[in-house]
Amino acid sequence: MISAPLLAHGDLDAVFAWTPEGPIGVGDYLADARWLAEQLPATGYLLNLCHDRYRFAVGFAAGLLRGMTSLQPSSQSPETFRRLQAEYAGLLCLCDGAANTLDLPRLDFPAIPAVNRKNGPKTKSAIPQIPADHLAAILFTSGSTGLPQAQRKTWGKLVANGRAEAVALGLDRQPHAIVGTVPVQHSYGFESTFLLALHGGCAFWAGKPFYPQDIAGALAAVPQPRLLVTTPFHLSALLSAEIELPPVDMLLSATAPLSTTLASEAEARTGAPMLEIYGSTESGQLASRRTTEGVAWTLLPGVRLEQDGDDTIACAGHVEGRVALSDLIELLPDQRFLLHGRHADLINIAGKRTSLAYLNHQLGAVPGVVDGAFFLPDEEGPDGITRLTAFVVAPGLSARQVTVELRQRIDAIFLPRPLVLVDQLPRNSTGKLPRAELQALYAEKVSHGGH
Repeated sequence: MISAPLLAHGDLDAVFAWTPEGPIGVGDYLADARWLAEQLPATGYLLNLCHDRYRFAVGFAAGLLRGMTSLQPSSQSPETFRRLQAEYAGLLCLCDGAANTLDLPRLDFPAIPAVNRKNGPKTKSAIPQIPADHLAAILFTSGSTGLPQAQRKTWGKLVANGRAEAVALGLDRQPHAIVGTVPVQHSYGFESTFLLALHGGCAFWAGKPFYPQDIAGALAAVPQPRLLVTTPFHLSALLSAEIELPPVDMLLSATAPLSTTLASEAEARTGAPMLEIYGSTESGQLASRRTTEGVAWTLLPGVRLEQDGDDTIACAGHVEGRVALSDLIELLPDQRFLLHGRHADLINIAGKRTSLAYLNHQLGAVPGVVDGAFFLPDEEGPDGITRLTAFVVAPGLSARQVTVELRQRIDAIFLPRPLVLVDQLPRNSTGKLPRAELQALYAEKVSHGGH
């Protein structure tokens, strides 16, 4: 039977995680995971809801040791829990704080006895081996284009995923201390904080800082070299706060396209290279680039793209099977490619074509616009034509002022009708805008709001 180690660290005394109480070594992590595994059932599904990244890591490893599968939904709503309960028998919630888990079986993260670590592993040979074909995790899409869809991930592919990203970012040669602003349950946070620690030799900060001051504090709590794993939404807020940041050695962004303007500002403010990861929950991470060096992406080691007409398939490497991508892609030599937007984002009005990504980029470039998004509703207007809507956060500006600026940037046929000013957009914890949330906002502000 083919197997892969739980983690790739060769030194049990090496730091695996940083917490407010201090560093935790690899050996102590293994001891904690083994102890928690004894508190879990022998098989089934572990709904790991831990917010603390270290407790999540202990829970995930403990589940692996018990032959369990980690369920990692993009939402922690009661509706989501009901769906999981109906579809996954033997589900157990692991929590480390207040969470409305309804009547689901639940284990609150226990206090691990200090004596447990004294009896922990003493040699590298004690690192557990996990069957490569074990269904280690089921991740769920964000629901940005509909209901979240389950994506099955085997242990061997997850290990290859972490190793490939480490090589692509150069972390295999120089491990960094990772601070992540994204939840570890989501695919990007899972890959670029947790898997990079397991199989990229890095250590991570246990918290999930959100506000700029908290991010600065988390960075100060870990040693250099430091890697900040974030999103365009969080990065923009951090730079806008204009607070002093500890030295950062690398910046990483995903979940939405990063503008060259924001990337350049980030590099100028920190002196660190601004890198991006491209991928999806379905495929895993596929490629990386340094935003300020050009628009082309470079595939991660082992990954291959194949094309049939306008359709692109990701395969090989750590990709589970063959995954059809939702983006329009132009292949280039030397394992590189260009992105031309999502198939679902393409808009055709009166014979003219554009994409939501392009429109959102132009909207975000309007001076005074803090946040904004175009939305194409499902229903047609009274004239049989679907009208674009835009929701905009722009304190101090009127809808007319924003529209006047937009008219200088986009074709008049794509101007939003209406443009609705709001206090904030319903972004989730990774900065994405689920379509269901935008549809609800549209129903509230437009369909029933008198526009």
